[in-house]
Amino acid sequence: QVQLVESGGRLVQAGGSLRLSCAASGRTFSSYAVGWFRQAPGKEREFVAAIRWSGGSTHYADSVKGRFTISRDNAKNTVYLQMNSLKPEDTAVYYCAAAQGTLYSLTVVGVDYWGQGTQVTVSS
Repeated sequence: QVQLVESGGRLVQAGGSLRLSCAASGRTFSSYAVGWFRQAPGKEREFVAAIRWSGGSTHYADSVKGRFTISRDNAKNTVYLQMNSLKPEDTAVYYCAAAQGTLYSLTVVGVDYWGQGTQVTVSS
C-alpha cells in the first residue's frame, strides 16, 4: 500500500521559514516525479514544486521560485520542501503527491498518489 505522509506544517510569521517533509512508502519511486501542491480556502489546488526521484531534476511554480527549494533523501525515502521568505498568500494546505513519468507529469489530473495534507499558515 502506497503512502505519502506529510509533516511540518504550522503557524509561522511572514518572512519566516518552514520545512515540510513527505515520507514515501509502499513502492519504489525511481520512475516517478514527487512534489507538492497547495490549496487555499476557496481556491483550486495548484502545483508548487516537483523533483524527479531518479536524477533529482526540479521544477517550480513561478510564485515560489527563489523562495522554495525541493529536495529528496533517497536513504530515507523522503522529499522535503524548504520554504523561505514566507508570505501570507502562501497560507494553504500543502499536499505531497507522486506521478509516474517526467517532472511535468505531476499535474492535478496526472497524480497517482496523494498525501493527506499539512496546514501551513503564514501570519502578517
